[in-house]
Amino acid sequence: MAQICNKAAACLLVFIVGVGTPAPMVLSAQPPAVKWVPTWTAAPQLVEDANLPPAPGFGDATLRQNVRVSIGGQKIRVRFSNAFGQTALTLASVHVAQSAGGSTLQKATGRPVTFRGNGSVTIPAGAQIVSDAFDFDLLPLSDIAVTIHLRGAPAAVTGHPGSRTTSYLQPGNDTTALELPAAVPVVHWYFLSSVEVLASATASAVAILGDSISDGRGSTTDGNDRWTDNLARRLHAASPNSPIAVLNLALGGNRLLRDGVGPNALARLDRDILSQPHVKWLIVLEGINDIGNAAIARAKGEWAPAADDVILAYEQIIERAHAHGILVYGGTLMPFEGFKLYDTPEAEKERQRVNAWIRTSGRFDGVIDFDAVTRDPERPTRLSPRLDSGDHLHPSPAGYRIMAEVIDLALFVSRGPAEAGHYERIPRGPAEAGHYERILHSPAEAGHYGRTRSAML
Repeated sequence: MAQICNKAAACLLVFIVGVGTPAPMVLSAQPPAVKWVPTWTAAPQLVEDANLPPAPGFGDATLRQNVRVSIGGQKIRVRFSNAFGQTALTLASVHVAQSAGGSTLQKATGRPVTFRGNGSVTIPAGAQIVSDAFDFDLLPLSDIAVTIHLRGAPAAVTGHPGSRTTSYLQPGNDTTALELPAAVPVVHWYFLSSVEVLASATASAVAILGDSISDGRGSTTDGNDRWTDNLARRLHAASPNSPIAVLNLALGGNRLLRDGVGPNALARLDRDILSQPHVKWLIVLEGINDIGNAAIARAKGEWAPAADDVILAYEQIIERAHAHGILVYGGTLMPFEGFKLYDTPEAEKERQRVNAWIRTSGRFDGVIDFDAVTRDPERPTRLSPRLDSGDHLHPSPAGYRIMAEVIDLALFVSRGPAEAGHYERIPRGPAEAGHYERILHSPAEAGHYGRTRSAML
């Protein structure tokens, strides 16, 4: 009689017929040594007319797009999206190389991209497609260029306008050219959805669900200094042997409960977050646009979410992510005094209500107090002037650096929901403002604790 175990660890007893006493035989499936993990992502949306490309457009044109990856490996594949197209999208040819900056490629690094061995592919309306895997020396935190030859595109274009990264558009087919000297620069991404790497079995990912603050409004174009970029650098330095990819799936102008720039967060959660492979953690920093736009919506006689509605959306995100084994960390909403569209006493009260719930409810698996480290200690209803990009809503590069630095990397260790961390601000008086420490809660909240790094404001 032998015991045979399948991948789900279920075992069957079978008899082995032979001479003498049957010897027991145990077959066990070993976990894979490598797995596909996204190393870069961009949340797709319907590109508005103002963000469509200039001439030559997508008719017989070469489009070169640079992206900064988070983790590395020796084999990659690329995903493209036609999620919002109402007709099919054909990629006539695709090429990937290491970027030398601008529209220039590093010599001898280029690889053709194929789809079941073919150099071109047609993506149906509303669909996405993943390329064949190919050998590629992908270094962590490096820039690669994905170049596409197009002979047209759907009228409804899928892309990511808030790229904060320059792409290059040139007439004709020059996908393998080392430079595109006649290219028109455009600061948007189109059709490119993710880059995946064949990573070690210890690799994993943290996804970010957010709005323009996470999308990097106020950061440096081509500087890769969003808070998510800074987090990727910190994680790589801390755990090079157990790589953690940072997947920025924010959309500028996004809201939790109402469509705006892109579908609302509850509507896009499955496609943009839960479908990403090997995500262990989710950071949610969203809701400021729901609160800030509420007065405008009510003035038009439209429904507008209040604090309780925002909290309901958080609870829905938590439940749905937990069903996929993902720990969810809530980011407190940052101040917006001085940002004229949002700056009302009512909106500030709603923000404070939401932040109080994030900090004290225990519903999130962890809390990252972005509000505490970016607000002005002399006037906590506004951003610290030294961290403000100038519009009083979005941080500057210095602000984004502080946001990344306040995140305790102990959050990103493998543990179950019962061992998740709850992060709270513990006021210690003016001399110790911004101090945080570990707090053990009641037995009902076992495993939740408050700890994060101190930060000077």
